[in-house]
Formats: sequence, structure tokens, C-alpha cells
Amino acid sequence: MIRDAIAHELDHDPRFTWRGGAVTRIENLSDIVFALALGMLVSASTVPETYTALSDHLLNIVPVAAGFALLVLIWNAHFTYFRRYGVADTMIITLNAALLLFILFTAYPLRFIFDSLFGYVLGSITQDWSRLMTAEIDLDRAGVIMGYFAVGYGVIYLLISQMYAHALSKADLLGLNKTERQMTRQSIWSYRLQIVVVSTVGVLAVFTPLSAFAGSLMCLLWPIAYLVRRYIPVPPPEPTTV
Repeated sequence: MIRDAIAHELDHDPRFTWRGGAVTRIENLSDIVFALALGMLVSASTVPETYTALSDHLLNIVPVAAGFALLVLIWNAHFTYFRRYGVADTMIITLNAALLLFILFTAYPLRFIFDSLFGYVLGSITQDWSRLMTAEIDLDRAGVIMGYFAVGYGVIYLLISQMYAHALSKADLLGLNKTERQMTRQSIWSYRLQIVVVSTVGVLAVFTPLSAFAGSLMCLLWPIAYLVRRYIPVPPPEPTTV
């Protein structure tokens, strides 16, 4: 009993009863695809064969870590969904398949985007613009690249939000209580507002002089997450009857 109580306090999702039991084949496939995408992100560069190449490779930890963190956030939303709801019907299989396709498709562009951003920051500090010149990136192309990022990011979170919305539509069947339903609504609105922000970023990046600097609007994701929690409050867990 004590061990169960401690485990509950340290739970990944203590206010939500996890309905996902044994790991399903769809989760196994998804984890393989996420692992492949993470590997593509890390190993996108060639094997260093000189001291200069090795130094450049070690510097790449900065853009790699940024892309790695973003993919892990997406994986966590996916992981939480299947642990919370355990739904894997035809609709979820279809949405999940589309999600995995976009995860793989955006792995290399994601690395390219953060490499380019790192090249710009490094060039601003050292006045060495060789990274951007090698990548053949100017201001206009940087805006287009940011547009690619916006499309991929937006579609991924559109699919995830639809998965959560599908689970909410089956709330009665799943036996979701008031707290769990409200937490699900929080997730849906958080993801949908992220889509609005990133769509705005994409439009501004491609069609205005802001170009890639429109990406700075992504910092709005944190206050938006706070506002979602504030205006969609979660009631306290319902007491357990003995």
C-alpha cells in the first residue's frame, strides 16, 4: 500500500487514471518511428575526418539538442495520450499513421532549421558566416525554411489535437470523470492554439519582410499554455468511494 501511494505521488500523470494497459503494437511502431526520427536528427551530418570537422561536429550539439527537445515534446504528448486513454480504434490508427509520416518527413528539415538558426547566431557573434554560406541560405530562403517548419509543426499538432478530441468524444465509454474531461479539454485547446501561433509564424515568415525572425513569436507558446490552464481550470479530483 505504501509503495502504491508513493508511486502515485511520483506518477507522470497523478490526476489522471491511465487506461492504457499493456503497450500495444501501434505504440511499439510509433516508438520505432520516433527513434528513427531522433536518429536522423542526430546523425544528419557526415562522420568527421579532420580536426576542423570534429570541432564543427561538437558544435552541432546545440542545434541537435534543440531539435531533439522538440521531438521529445511531441513524443511525450503521444505517450500521454495512449497511457491516458488506451484508445486504438480505426480513427486513431489513421491519425497516428499520418502523424508518424510527418514525424519522419520533418526530421531532416527540423535539423536544417536549427542548424541555420545556430549558424546565424554564431555568425552574429563571430562574424563568420561560413555555415550559412555553405548551406546557401539568405534572408528570403530562411523565411521559406521557417514556413516549412510551420507547416510540419502545425500538421503534427493538428493530428495530436484530433486524437485527444476523439478520446473526449468517447468520454462516457472511457468513464472519464470531470477532472479528466477538463484536463483533456486543456490539452486540446493548448495544441490548437499552438497551431494558430505557428500558422501565423509561417505566414509572416514567407510573405512579409520579417522572414525567419517571425519565429520569435514562438515564445508566445508559454503564455498561451498558462492562459489555457487559467481559463480552463481543472476541478479537484473526485473523492474515491470505498
